[in-house]
Amino acid sequence: MLRTLPQTQDAKLPVRLAGIGLFTLITVVAARITIPMDPVPFTFQPLAALLAGMILGSRDGALSQLIYVGLIAIGLPFDANMRGQAALFGPTGGYLVGFIAAAFVSGWLVEHGANRTWQRWLAGVAGIAVLYVLGVSWLVVSRGLPLDAAISAGALPFLLPDLVKAFIAAALTEGGRALLMRNNA
Repeated sequence: MLRTLPQTQDAKLPVRLAGIGLFTLITVVAARITIPMDPVPFTFQPLAALLAGMILGSRDGALSQLIYVGLIAIGLPFDANMRGQAALFGPTGGYLVGFIAAAFVSGWLVEHGANRTWQRWLAGVAGIAVLYVLGVSWLVVSRGLPLDAAISAGALPFLLPDLVKAFIAAALTEGGRALLMRNNA
């Protein structure tokens, strides 16, 4: 196991841009793997956001998610429900914005010392926590739900699967960064 992960900000610009584009695309695909639930569907987007942050780093990972949300904002139906721009104002809007923050937080923690798998898992858990704060808060605002109902609908059903997604992201980070840096030569 590597003690220090390669830093992706050291990558050449074409490699960084390719990584950003790749993780934007991965998030689009992850939105298509969905189990409909109300008010928020189960998707693999949290995994994509965590992987983006942990592999690309905080800035590039967050940028990949910002581009994803930007594509939805201009009307492309890349969200889980294929609603396009309307998704930003519906119950999933907070989660969409939360992917940006989750990528940044998990990436920042990995950049600043989360080198072991269990530390990266905790970084992923922190990213999920930020995602839930933004997503649940938006459910309260957009749906007028009381906080406990918003937590019950928008966080609790996803908690265990998202903890597993954080572990998967943590386990794949070292290999993902090594692959990215290998293609940097």
